[in-house]
Amino acid sequence: MRSLPIHWPDLPERIGALSTVRSGGVSLPPYDDGAGGGGLNLGTHVGDLPAAVEHNRALLRSVLPSEPVWLEQVHGIRVVDAKSVHAQHSVPKADASFATEPGIVCAIMTADCMPVLLADRQGKVVGAAHAGWRGLAAGVIEATVGRMREAGAGELSAWLGPGIGPACFEVGDDVLRAFDRLGDEARRAFTAIQGKPGKYLADLPQLARLALSVAGVTHVMGGDYCTMSEPVNFYSFRRERVTGRMATLIWIK
Repeated sequence: MRSLPIHWPDLPERIGALSTVRSGGVSLPPYDDGAGGGGLNLGTHVGDLPAAVEHNRALLRSVLPSEPVWLEQVHGIRVVDAKSVHAQHSVPKADASFATEPGIVCAIMTADCMPVLLADRQGKVVGAAHAGWRGLAAGVIEATVGRMREAGAGELSAWLGPGIGPACFEVGDDVLRAFDRLGDEARRAFTAIQGKPGKYLADLPQLARLALSVAGVTHVMGGDYCTMSEPVNFYSFRRERVTGRMATLIWIK
């Protein structure tokens, strides 16, 4: 199974992390790999054949210590304890999870929103957050960091997974205003589009880094992959509307 290379020098050896791409599975169009092969769609909610998703999830499961803790992501700030979810075999409405014990896999599904992985630098606590613009504006990063610190995390580092890039993410005034709570620095993450009044290109990685900084996390890697402009590697909801989902995962070994 193919996955992205994750450059994260601060990641302790006892922590595993993985980010899938769109190829290497069995899903048919429009959930395929875009090049005539099967797609590795992991989303059960996007209209793909259930048997194909089940097969793809089995491929992913084969390289993990346990079944991932899947979430019903709703663009909010609820953070769940992955251990309790894993024990209940449930799929809660939440947009982040954390784990403190080996073998519990935190997972986020995306197709333009940015997955953010977090790790205690001593390898004691891990977390994963679904950081689209709504979640970022509402404070999902700060909420996740807060729950991790309550669970015993010390200094944290982060990796920003594949999301829509700053050259592709056109937004309106509503998105700009949603980040007013982060002050003037957030406004610098928006570039006005000439000839389109009230329209901007938003830098999602920059906004994520700002939210992480507000939460006290300054060791941040990643944010280099653009889902919309790289159809060979990634599903993109904004590009294709009906499409699959990738997964970004983290666990303590």
